[in-house]
Amino acid sequence: MNPTPEERVVRRARLRIGSLVGLVIAALLGLAGAISYGLLLHSQERQIAGELAWGVEHGTIAGPPACSWIFTSDGTSVDTGVTVPPDGFPLRDAITQVAATGVPQETTVAQDGTVYHVRTAVRGDEVVQAVFDARFQLADRRHLLVAFGVAAGAGLLAAVVSGVVVGRRAVAPLAEALQRQRRFVADASHELRTPIAQVHARAQLLRRRARGTEDHAQARDLDRLVETTRRLGEIVDELLLSARMAAAPGTAAERPDSTDVDVAALVENAVAVDAARAAAQGVRVTALADEGLPRVRGVESALRRVVAELLSNALSHTPSGGHVAVSASATDQGRAVEVVVTDTGIGFDPADADRIFDRFHRGEGDDRRRFGLGLALLREVVTSHGGTLRVVSSPGEGATFAVRLPGARAQAPASERDACHPIASVSAGR
Repeated sequence: MNPTPEERVVRRARLRIGSLVGLVIAALLGLAGAISYGLLLHSQERQIAGELAWGVEHGTIAGPPACSWIFTSDGTSVDTGVTVPPDGFPLRDAITQVAATGVPQETTVAQDGTVYHVRTAVRGDEVVQAVFDARFQLADRRHLLVAFGVAAGAGLLAAVVSGVVVGRRAVAPLAEALQRQRRFVADASHELRTPIAQVHARAQLLRRRARGTEDHAQARDLDRLVETTRRLGEIVDELLLSARMAAAPGTAAERPDSTDVDVAALVENAVAVDAARAAAQGVRVTALADEGLPRVRGVESALRRVVAELLSNALSHTPSGGHVAVSASATDQGRAVEVVVTDTGIGFDPADADRIFDRFHRGEGDDRRRFGLGLALLREVVTSHGGTLRVVSSPGEGATFAVRLPGARAQAPASERDACHPIASVSAGR
């Protein structure tokens, strides 16, 4: 089931809020762990330094015999503590250097899976070397890291759960607001359709009456009024269709009003409807469709709006003497249908390719091109039908819109599929 645009907005908001909550909790856990480990490390270093200083100063073992050794030397002999020292100790080179220079040395030696801290210094007439085995301190560090790892795992799980809960509660008002907005748009659009249609009809009647008079200014004003009411009705229809598509559960193919739609017939109808407009603008329109074109499962009125909007958009931005080509063909071995509309119009900046489907987006520059609501609705309809939409354009080189929709049934034989026939061709004298 494809989510509606509102559902995607709510999900993104929940994800962001949950992620932020989780990151905050994880950061707090990391900070607490780092502070704990730092305090333990500092305490152990102070302990080791104290043990070594005591051993050098007093020549005795302050800690347990298994952890410390004291080596003394008068230049001819070395005395050790009670336990057997590890291999390699005492460090005779260090004893020799300290005896010669009188400067204390501190060294660490890593061997046998542990770390030995060594301090060599002069005490009276002899050199004393104290060795401390930090194996127990290292074990304490490992235990702390393991404990922190377990706590961090539990904390992250708690962070995820908390993030989900907080995200749902925080976004709940947004979801409710979006639902109310959609209902309002649908209700308002539905209620406005009848009065707008009545105003449009009355404006047309007044225009016809004005044509029989000599008041040309009034006739022009009425022409503008008719065009304005027509566009207003289209906007209301677009809003209503958008609200219905967003409110319907699942994909368009799963809706009860879905049928197997003949895309070639939609293209033919769109070209026929805009024939007069194209002729008035001096734009030539041609249309081609594959023989045996697969049908598309979906809402016919919504798909008709897609084809009509593509053609209307091309005519709106193609100057006199230009050409608009509409094609419908089978792709992906008959499993999909692609409708392509190409014009020789003014085009637009490729940087706007990802934004022209935003509602009422305008391009950059002084003569910014306005894309309005129709293309945004077009994307919603195509997405709800499981299709894809791509656009290619450059300033001054026209634009190409391609809509790809999954077919409802298997493809017709190749002999029928490969042949193309013209649906319609509308030309204007140049």
